[in-house]
Amino acid sequence: MDTMTDLFERFEQLNAIGASLSSERNIDRLLENILLAAKGITHADGGTLYRVSDDGQSLRFEIVRTDSLKIAYGGTSGESISSKFKRLPLYRDDGEANNSLVAAYCAIHSLTVNIADAYAADGFDFSGTRKFDEMTGYRSQSFLTVPLKNHENEVIGVLQLINAIDPASGAVCVFSDADQRLAESLASQAAVALTNRLLVIQLEELFESFITLINLAIDEKSPYTGAHCQRVPTLTMMLADAADAARDGPLADFRMSDKDRYELKIAGLLHDCGKITTPVHVVDKATKLETIFDRIELIDTRFAVIRRDAELDMLRAVLAGADRQAAEQSRQQRLSAIDDDRAFLRRANVGSELMKPEDQERVRRIAQDYRWLDGDGGKVDFLSADEIDNLNIRAGTLTPAERQTINHHVVATNSMLKALPWPAHLARVPEYAAGHHERVDGKGYPAGLKRDEMSVQARIMAIADIFEALTASDRPYKPGMKLSQALAILGNMSSSGHIDPDLFDVFVKQKVYLEYAEHYLDASQIDARAEI
Repeated sequence: MDTMTDLFERFEQLNAIGASLSSERNIDRLLENILLAAKGITHADGGTLYRVSDDGQSLRFEIVRTDSLKIAYGGTSGESISSKFKRLPLYRDDGEANNSLVAAYCAIHSLTVNIADAYAADGFDFSGTRKFDEMTGYRSQSFLTVPLKNHENEVIGVLQLINAIDPASGAVCVFSDADQRLAESLASQAAVALTNRLLVIQLEELFESFITLINLAIDEKSPYTGAHCQRVPTLTMMLADAADAARDGPLADFRMSDKDRYELKIAGLLHDCGKITTPVHVVDKATKLETIFDRIELIDTRFAVIRRDAELDMLRAVLAGADRQAAEQSRQQRLSAIDDDRAFLRRANVGSELMKPEDQERVRRIAQDYRWLDGDGGKVDFLSADEIDNLNIRAGTLTPAERQTINHHVVATNSMLKALPWPAHLARVPEYAAGHHERVDGKGYPAGLKRDEMSVQARIMAIADIFEALTASDRPYKPGMKLSQALAILGNMSSSGHIDPDLFDVFVKQKVYLEYAEHYLDASQIDARAEI
C-alpha cells in the first residue's frame, strides 16, 4: 500500500530526476539514467530500455539491469548488449502487428501494459521469459511496460520494469497504480530529454559535416593540407586529455568537462578554415619558382636558346675564318659553363637547404652573364627581378610576401569564426582556433600574445599544429621527420620560448607523441631514440 509520505517522496524524486535527465549530454548515460530512475522510483528489481529502430520495424535493446542477478548490459557497464539480445520485431513477415510480445504491443499501440504475473497472463507470449528464468533460476512475475512518446506523440522507445519489490517485506508484488502513474510521468520526461539530446546530436553532426565540407574544400585546393586539418584536432585532444589527467605539476588544476572537450574539438577542426582564402599556388608552392606552374621550365628553355646561340657563334666564327678546333673548344667550354649554371639553378630552385650568400650572388651573376633577345629584338637579362628574388630565398620556397599570405590564413580564420553566432558553450572556439600560431614569448601571430594571455587550449593546439607539420609525410617539399628529430625540435622550441614548456613536458612524459605516431605515422619514423 502506497502511503502519502512515500508518494510525496517519490514525486520529489521524480522532479529531481527530470532535472538531471535534461542536463545529461552523453546518450548512453542518459539511457542508463532513465532506466535506473524508473527502477528506483517504482522499486523494481529489473528493467529493460528499448529504442525503436531507425526504420521503425523493431525494438533494439539499449539497457538491461537486474539487481538480484547482478545483470548489467549496455550503458556504462562496459558489457556489449547488441551481441546478447536480438531485436524484437514489431511486425510479422506477413505485415501483421506483433502483438504477442508485450514490449512490441506497447510500442505499436502506444499503451501502457501492467501485468501482475507473466506466467498467468493471457494474450502475450512469455516463452522467452520462461526460458530466461529456467536458465538463471529467476522468477519473472510483475511487468510494467510503458511507451516513451516524443513531442509529436510518436513512440521512440519502451520502458519495461520487472518485479516490483515491496520496500517493507522485500517480496515481489504488483506494480501499483501509483507506480504506473509515476513511471508514465517519468517516461514522458525521459522521452523529451532523449528527443532533445538526439536533436542536439543531429545538429552537432550536421554542424561537423559543414566543417568537413570546409576541410574537403581546402583538401581539393591542396592535397597537402587535408590530412593536417583532420590530424591536428586528433592530436590536440590527445594532449588535452593528457593535460587533464595530470595530478601534479603546473597543470594539476587543469580540468576539462565534456563541453570543454567538444569546444576544443570544434576549434581544432576549424583551426585552418581560413586557408580556404589562401591562393592554391602559394599553399602548394613546392619550389621557389612555382606559381601556377614551375617556372624553372622557362629557364630551361632559355638555357636551350643560349646553347643554340653558342653553337651558332661557333659556326659563324669558323665561317669567318677562325680556327675550327679552337672555336669548338671555346664552344665546349661555354656549353659546360651553361650546363653547370643550369644545374645550379635547378638545385637552388628546390629550396631543400639554406642558401649561402655566395650562392645568392651567383644567381645575380647568372642573371647578368647571359643576355638574350626578347620578342622585340632587344637584349634583356637572363632572369627577371622576380625570378632572382625567388631563387635567392634563403630558406624554404616562400618569399616574405608569400609567407605573409600564408600567415594571413589565421587572420581569416579569426574573422570568419568571429562572424558566427556561437552558443555559450562554443564561445571560445574563435580564440582557440586563431591562437595556434601564437608563441609563449609573444613573438607569434596574429596578435603577438604572450603565455599568460593565451588559454591552455590555444597553447595545446600550437604544439599539435607544429608536431603534425614536422612529422607529416604528405608534404611536397619535405619527407616526414623521425620522432627523435621532431621531438628535438620541439624541445628547442620549448626552451626558446616558442611553445609552452609545461605542456611539452606532459607531451613527452605521457608519451602522447608515441600514441599519435603509432596511429598516424609510418613505422620507419618511429625510431628507437624517440623513446624518451
